[in-house]
Amino acid sequence: MAPARQTLSPGREHWRHGPIDLVIEAWGEPAAVAQARSAAWDRYQQVLGELVRELAALRAPVSARCSVHGPVARRMMAACVVHAPDFITPMAAVAGSVADEIIGYFERPGVRRAFVNNGGDIAIHLAIGESLRIGIVPQVCRPVVDGDVTLPAHGPVRGIATSGWRGRSFSLGIADSVTVLAATAAAADAAATMIANAVNADHPAICRLPACELKDDSDLGDRLVTVDVGALPDRLVAVALDRGVAAAESLLARGLVVGVALALQQQWRNVGPTGLALPHPPAAQFAA
Repeated sequence: MAPARQTLSPGREHWRHGPIDLVIEAWGEPAAVAQARSAAWDRYQQVLGELVRELAALRAPVSARCSVHGPVARRMMAACVVHAPDFITPMAAVAGSVADEIIGYFERPGVRRAFVNNGGDIAIHLAIGESLRIGIVPQVCRPVVDGDVTLPAHGPVRGIATSGWRGRSFSLGIADSVTVLAATAAAADAAATMIANAVNADHPAICRLPACELKDDSDLGDRLVTVDVGALPDRLVAVALDRGVAAAESLLARGLVVGVALALQQQWRNVGPTGLALPHPPAAQFAA
């Protein structure tokens, strides 16, 4: 499939190349925004081919000895190796790493703010004095904004990612959603994966299958991934969320995340500074 782009509204575009699906919006001086968008589009067309050439390494569990070469692949590895020796592959950070790569082309004079949304994993550019409001939709199947968080340029957050068993990628856990605020989209992406995996419990209402039965080239191999979660007792939901909170607090203490919101069956937890905690359990985001 050849790369394709479509204008959604003034300033907002949809870019598609194979599995890489971006929504991009930027504000600023028209000439500067146009130059940034042109440079980003030229780079975007190269990314998928680079990743495919290193796909075998990117689907393998990370370790300090792993070596990759492309800039996006290196971002993926760096975001994930900090979570070793727990099981994680660089693919846990692919969406966020692509978003980070593309947002870099908007970080130039004249561009006041911009975002690159790669299927809910968002990289952000903010010039001095700017801010961006991120809206929160608590349920993917019910696209109603139920909260928001405003990110200022003087703050540390430039990446947001959401993971959970209902998302695009497989999850080992049962979280409806785990949204992470971090310094980069790649860091948020990897952390959201790990925290969502930690939101877990055993119950007959939880259905799991080997990842390789659902997708024969899955980087998770024969590990059991969640395919359905029925109604769970409130006590068990609380236990599962508490496990996720423990994982989130550990990453917060290490400086790998700034804030986390976890949601499961109408219960939720927030981890991190009050000013950055998300007000409701998120499952997907949009920027405005």
